[in-house]
Amino acid sequence: MKISDIQTLLDAEVICNEDKLGRHVYSACGSDMMSDVLAYVKDQAVLLTGLVNSQVVRTAEMMDMVCIVFVRSKKPTQEMIDLANESGMVIMTTKKRMYEACGKLYKNGLVGNGEQNE
Repeated sequence: MKISDIQTLLDAEVICNEDKLGRHVYSACGSDMMSDVLAYVKDQAVLLTGLVNSQVVRTAEMMDMVCIVFVRSKKPTQEMIDLANESGMVIMTTKKRMYEACGKLYKNGLVGNGEQNE
């Protein structure tokens, strides 16, 4: 799924790296616990989270993620935006809650890590 599709499905506002919306993601992870992200994420994924601190961007970068979506209208700090710009990572924010955002992406074909579409 293209990041631009995620933006549309979640009615999300792009915070940075709008020029990278054509990139593809192959799985998604919804978590506020970065330890779970480190343990379970692989491949190029999008991270959905309500946690707002620079560790989120650092963790996503370490896991080769290409996009972070902050749920519940959470806004990243300028430090987080700067870190994302350095790595070319798209950051978006949506008003949707985690449950709804993950459900919309899953329903539209973006699987969880380790799953395959049937």
